[in-house]
Amino acid sequence: MTEADFLARLRTLPLHPGARGLTDDTATLAGLTITTDTLVEGVHFLPTDPPQDVAWKLVATNLSDLAAKGATVEGILLNYPLGDATWDAAFLDGLTEVLTSLACPLLGGDTVTLPANAPRILTVTAFGRDAPAPPRSGAKAGDALYVTGTIGDAGAGLAIALAGSGDPALLARYHRPVPRLAEGRALAPHVHAMMDLSDGLLIDAARMATASALAVTIDLATVPLDRGVTDPLAAATAGDDYELLFAASPGQPLPVPATRVGTFAAGAGLTLTQDKRLIPLPASLGYQHGLR
Repeated sequence: MTEADFLARLRTLPLHPGARGLTDDTATLAGLTITTDTLVEGVHFLPTDPPQDVAWKLVATNLSDLAAKGATVEGILLNYPLGDATWDAAFLDGLTEVLTSLACPLLGGDTVTLPANAPRILTVTAFGRDAPAPPRSGAKAGDALYVTGTIGDAGAGLAIALAGSGDPALLARYHRPVPRLAEGRALAPHVHAMMDLSDGLLIDAARMATASALAVTIDLATVPLDRGVTDPLAAATAGDDYELLFAASPGQPLPVPATRVGTFAAGAGLTLTQDKRLIPLPASLGYQHGLR
């Protein structure tokens, strides 16, 4: 069963109004914006990744969902599997660093013990307030599609981590993504839809279009790339960017730097172009849970 299949079944269950029909990465409850995310060893991080960096990524990926709602961070809950004392201590060092750096207090959580040699499974639930941004389903026909920052850096960083050497700046984008909290708060009053880029530009843009009952066209020639990243299609399917993806009127002045990469229109589906030429869709648009 894929993630999409599982979500489709979940949507048949009794849902809280704040669940937004399970079409978004956050829920709302009593004035709070809530999100939760899990990192699994061997799936979302490498067994050789430094524990300090795993702690950073665990918190940052959750706060990225809050950033996409323009929220101010209230705090997090941590669910943690105790195991190797040295790894646990290094993780706590990284947790201290990320919570301090991102002004994110710890509210509590839970600890468990895993069987010997079991992969680590780490979960954070994050809470935000004052979240004015609309959900991903608010894009309008004629809107432009924008992204902050550059795309594909984390994918290149993962390749560097696997190889053991390479550009440290790209490696840092994989190990320590920075949630665009300030940018999200600035953009929230001006956009029609917004989400963070976690699974890849193409698949996340397609999700926004589907949620908004629209079609979207992306021009690969406009995808913003950093040094050392040269293939826009590979960058657009790599995932782990944690930039902001948003829809806004084409003439709307933007309060933060962003790059226009596409356009929404009536219809359905994703179309790729490059320099006005149609490009066939790749076999995979990005990362999907449940697919091997």
